[in-house]
Amino acid sequence: MAQSGVPFGTSGVRGLASAMTDKLCHAYATAFLQYLRQIGEFSAGDSVAIAGDLRDSTPRIIAACVTAVRDCGGEVVYCGKVPTPALALHAMGNAMPSIMVTGSHIPADRNGIKFYRPHGEVLKSDEAGIVSQRVTVDPARFGNDDSLLAPVDLPEVTDVVPAYIHRYVEHFGADALEGLTVGIYQHTAVGRDVLARAVAALGGTAVPFGRETVFVPVDTEAIRAEDIALAAEWAAANKVDAIISTDGDSDRPLVSDAQGVWLRGDVVGLLCARAVGADVAVTPVSSNTVLEMSGAVPKVVRTRIGSPYVIAAMMDAAEADPAACVCGYEANGGFLLGSAVGALAALPTRDALLPIVAVVQAAKEKPIADVVAELPPRYTFSDRVADFPQAHSAALIALLSSGEEDEQLARIARLFGEIAGFPTGIDTTDGYRMSFADGAVVHFRPSGNAPELRCYTEAESEAKARDLNARALAHVLADVVPEAVSA
Repeated sequence: MAQSGVPFGTSGVRGLASAMTDKLCHAYATAFLQYLRQIGEFSAGDSVAIAGDLRDSTPRIIAACVTAVRDCGGEVVYCGKVPTPALALHAMGNAMPSIMVTGSHIPADRNGIKFYRPHGEVLKSDEAGIVSQRVTVDPARFGNDDSLLAPVDLPEVTDVVPAYIHRYVEHFGADALEGLTVGIYQHTAVGRDVLARAVAALGGTAVPFGRETVFVPVDTEAIRAEDIALAAEWAAANKVDAIISTDGDSDRPLVSDAQGVWLRGDVVGLLCARAVGADVAVTPVSSNTVLEMSGAVPKVVRTRIGSPYVIAAMMDAAEADPAACVCGYEANGGFLLGSAVGALAALPTRDALLPIVAVVQAAKEKPIADVVAELPPRYTFSDRVADFPQAHSAALIALLSSGEEDEQLARIARLFGEIAGFPTGIDTTDGYRMSFADGAVVHFRPSGNAPELRCYTEAESEAKARDLNARALAHVLADVVPEAVSA
């Protein structure tokens, strides 16, 4: 596993589908169950829930994981192609481990596996326990290309979707979206039909569009230009109150206003945190600081990027104050509920449906654009450079972070002063985040899931955040990276 080129990223194992051979996926699933056996959370005869997304490579990887569960003495509960949070809700509710085969939002030639313990996501401390396992694989089971030789029969599908939808009907009410028309951008999200069913169950009118058969890597944090244009064009041609969508495994939301303007994921998270009455909100350092400026939540905790870090901090917050309503969200919009809210049980993993409903139902009182306009004027923008060598990312971060703080600030002034002004602060919680005198922020971070360099910017206007992002990335690629690589 360690030499496979398929490591744990920000959330689960990710890599090229071609590198995720049957043998390797079998080994990872086996290591996961061996680790659970070691800590007393799995034994022969126990059930393990498995599901996947709509990528071409997913059925093959599911088959490898099913085989591993059976080889470890487990009973497979196959949930089909469903949203990750629907799988997690069923598995956690029945105290069983689970495995989700998904590459989430990363390119179509890649895939991944997410692992869940009986009561929550695998955390960073668990990952170390998994990769340290000694796994013995029977070579007779696999061909020369490491593919399984024998066909794999899957159990009948256990339908976990009705319970997932009912969770929100019970909390929000069957008339929560009554009178609202909601466009559903379907693309190849595994939950595309679940969204339509949920809108109808909540009393709204669902209008699906944009269904695709070839996988589309929709990233809710770095929204593609074609998705921005599509939403605006579709909203102009159809009278809707909102457009909704998700990423590939439907644990991160996309929500637009009536004009088809997509809301930033961290704004969706803030609005949802306010809607559930959170006392503590945990969010990565890359999320919009409008959370603090708005006063929507009494206490804010900032972490590294990745749901395992958010969940760990949520657990600490809940332990420190058991009576507090604790939630978490990421800049991609994925919302994690760490405490029960009325009839709504905790679901400490990324969920798309809760923030979607929380934001869209507000359109019954006033347009979503007006709700967003009431927040302090603070805007974020993120983009990425795809196919960016990880060695170049490492060199960039090494260059920026070398020396004492005053040396770093002087270097930032030299490299970025013309673009962003006078530097006032540095945050290395995750990547390299620079603050400037006018309140602007520029944050570089190598992706944990793919060879990509991400850039997050924040400013007092959307136009400035977007322009600053483009200029910062262009400057880094043209001038800073060459200096870093040659250093």
